[in-house]
Amino acid sequence: MTKNDDAWEKLFEKFDILDNIEKNGRFVISASQIKEVREPRLMVKFDYENQLPKIFSENKLAILPINRGKYVISKFKAYHKLDEKSKEIINEVKFPKCIESIDFNNIKGETQALNSAYIAGILADFLGDKKIYPTVEGRMSSGKFDFNILDISETSTMDVSIDNSQIEIDGAYEGLDFLALIEVKTEYPENFLVRQLYYPFITWKRCVEKEVKTIFLVYSNGIFSLYEYVFSNESCYNSLKLIKQANYSIIDGEIEIADIELIANKVQIILESNIPFPQADNFERLISLCELLKEIKLTKDEITEKYSFNMRQSYYYTSAGMYLGLIDRNHINGKVCFSLTKKGNKIFDLPLKQRQLELVKCILEHKVFLNIFKLWLEKIETPSLDDCVHIMKEIGIYNVDSEETLRRRARTVLRWLEWIMDLKNI
Repeated sequence: MTKNDDAWEKLFEKFDILDNIEKNGRFVISASQIKEVREPRLMVKFDYENQLPKIFSENKLAILPINRGKYVISKFKAYHKLDEKSKEIINEVKFPKCIESIDFNNIKGETQALNSAYIAGILADFLGDKKIYPTVEGRMSSGKFDFNILDISETSTMDVSIDNSQIEIDGAYEGLDFLALIEVKTEYPENFLVRQLYYPFITWKRCVEKEVKTIFLVYSNGIFSLYEYVFSNESCYNSLKLIKQANYSIIDGEIEIADIELIANKVQIILESNIPFPQADNFERLISLCELLKEIKLTKDEITEKYSFNMRQSYYYTSAGMYLGLIDRNHINGKVCFSLTKKGNKIFDLPLKQRQLELVKCILEHKVFLNIFKLWLEKIETPSLDDCVHIMKEIGIYNVDSEETLRRRARTVLRWLEWIMDLKNI
């Protein structure tokens, strides 16, 4: 139970929220009511579905602001699964040498990521206009508008009225024929809160005559992934559709298959420890977590609240980082905190190409990963789960005996090796 879990359970009990939702389909709660148990700003910001308090998840609920002091809770579909990115990486992007105040090898935070994408010409290329200008940003009022939103079963809709809710725009860029609103993340989430795109879109659609574009930008480990969404029905919160996706890299130099094969041929196998074998399929999300921990030490609760993880995923991904020797666990003031190890800090201080290759080494110095990777090269195709499980049984996996668990761990192995294979310049 996080602090938010505990606080929301108290509110649900005090105001009989579940019974009200059962009778009326929704419950409107004020900031002053929330403040009775905890600061509202800590209680209502859930950018990702995984961050929702336990009592919300168990009852398939979500929460949206309707004005500056009130929120509606109901069984509506507030989140959208982030569409898969294409495998294509555009490596031609150059970062101007005259820029000294941003190190593109060590971009920190959403603001630097957005500024770097603008400076390197990534935004102009993606938007298809060489002359774009930064305009509005920050917090502002939404004005008044109405919309409908699907319920969680997607069989009916609910009408919602917004009256000067607060919105926040990470950045907006105006071209000759459009205004592009940018939402920036420095991690690869499984899903995102549609409100972050929809409320600003509706607000500015009424303010300008030009087309309003909604862009979701994810930066992690040197890769800028941009997604352009449109709302096919402007009065429907859930009508967003992906119409364009592209990835850009400003890595100084391309990674060749020969670079990776050299590591595989020379790497020294390390002895396995009693740290659990990884069960964290998305290696990019592990990298994003390491980038976060490079800046600050965090507890598991803080990782869960700040990042797009639930408690179980926080355990899986911190454990996976410990398995690779990148993340350390310490006790500070009676709390378990996570940070990067000396090895992790050294790797995440490297230029991006060298960082990638060091991460490859961290993976392949484990015998299971190396043997399955070599099988992949020999077969020139992705090994099957059965092949992986067979190799894992031969080598032996710490504290893993059942066939079902081995197959889950084998999926992680394949996902990490896919990440390696996607690095090379084909």
